[in-house]
Amino acid sequence: MKQLRPVGIIGTGKYVPEKILTNSDLEKIVDTNDEWIVSRTGIRERHIAAPHEATSDLAYEAALKALESAGMTADELDLIIIATVTPDSAFPSTACILQDKLGARGAAAFDLSAACSGFVYSLATAVGFIQNGMYNNALIIGADTLSRITDYTDRNTCVLFGDGAGAVVIGEVPEGRGFQSFDLGAEGSGGHLLKLEAGGSRLPASQQTVEDKKHFIYMNGREVFKFAVRVMGSATERVLTKAGLAKEDVDLFVPHQANIRIIQSAMQRLELPPEKCVINVDRYANTSAASIPLALVEAAEEGRMKEGDAVLMVGFGGGLTWGASVLIW
Repeated sequence: MKQLRPVGIIGTGKYVPEKILTNSDLEKIVDTNDEWIVSRTGIRERHIAAPHEATSDLAYEAALKALESAGMTADELDLIIIATVTPDSAFPSTACILQDKLGARGAAAFDLSAACSGFVYSLATAVGFIQNGMYNNALIIGADTLSRITDYTDRNTCVLFGDGAGAVVIGEVPEGRGFQSFDLGAEGSGGHLLKLEAGGSRLPASQQTVEDKKHFIYMNGREVFKFAVRVMGSATERVLTKAGLAKEDVDLFVPHQANIRIIQSAMQRLELPPEKCVINVDRYANTSAASIPLALVEAAEEGRMKEGDAVLMVGFGGGLTWGASVLIW
């Protein structure tokens, strides 16, 4: 059997818009308060894209930093995948728009839609391409501008979401390093629990869909919470088993940043101390596909990972979907 090339992260970068929307700001536009938001979600503020910024603009800034970190130029890229549920447009893909902005003329490019699990799905996809020899490297970006699909009159959802982008360049790494395992899954029967109903072929945009607010995020928070707690635990157990590791071997836990209570539940199941978990939901809120890479890149920038550390990433999202991965840094 052919030996697969070890593939890992060789560059990282992130970008968040300049504007910050605090809980205090939200108190002025909707019936909510800081204590209620923090106690239930852990969120204190979120970044909001400027009127001129689209998802490709956020992705571009993160991509430049990731390429610089990897010591690469855009024309060396083989593949670009952007995980997003808020593309600039249905087509061309946001990845193709980015390819042009970067000048990465030799790279294939496409978007991947798996909501908040999208970054891990994209990593798994790109790792497969590189391991089988089709490509040598890839730029993977999780980027979303959820503020564009958030109803700021809905107190239950508007406090939860923010905008941002996190990027990594992946390629061949030394033996024993890199991605060890993935666990991807979906529960399509729960798709109605978290959705953006209008704007596609089922319910094209119309005056009625706009009036009915069907172009905004709908979420059944209680049911999504229960799904998240369940799959975060089960996916973690499976991906660690596939990697031949135990929960005691985890050096750093990078969960999807949706809700502090969900993160804490996962930490308890893993029996992880706080210092082994990356938490930035208080500053960024839920940025969907950007959530895990933003947390991962921040951890790298802060020096929280040393060579040989076992890094566990776990996410869940609309679809419903989940994705987990174990990486040896």
